[in-house]
Amino acid sequence: QVQLAESGGGLVQSGGSLRLTCVGSGFPVSDEIMTWHRQAPGKAREWIATLFPGGATFYDDSVKGRFTISRDDGKNTLYLEMNSLKPEDTAVYYCQNHDSNTWGQGTQVTVSS
Repeated sequence: QVQLAESGGGLVQSGGSLRLTCVGSGFPVSDEIMTWHRQAPGKAREWIATLFPGGATFYDDSVKGRFTISRDDGKNTLYLEMNSLKPEDTAVYYCQNHDSNTWGQGTQVTVSS
């Protein structure tokens, strides 16, 4: 069974950093197109980053240069390194196996000003 489990969210001050973790089970993370999304209160879920099996990465302009998507194949884990956080980054963050459209349960990130 394909499953994803996020962790690493929390409360951080503006300008701070967090690293989100998404552990995959039932499939190799390295073989799938993996994405991160977020949903702020009262807003639609939005895409923010993609990592392709070959290693190519793509980012939404709102996070480009501040966030980094990566993976550890040995741990079957996807990461989102978030730096220079802003209050507008406050949201629930979700990882997704794009190919199977499987989502994790989400992890809350709150950035205080």
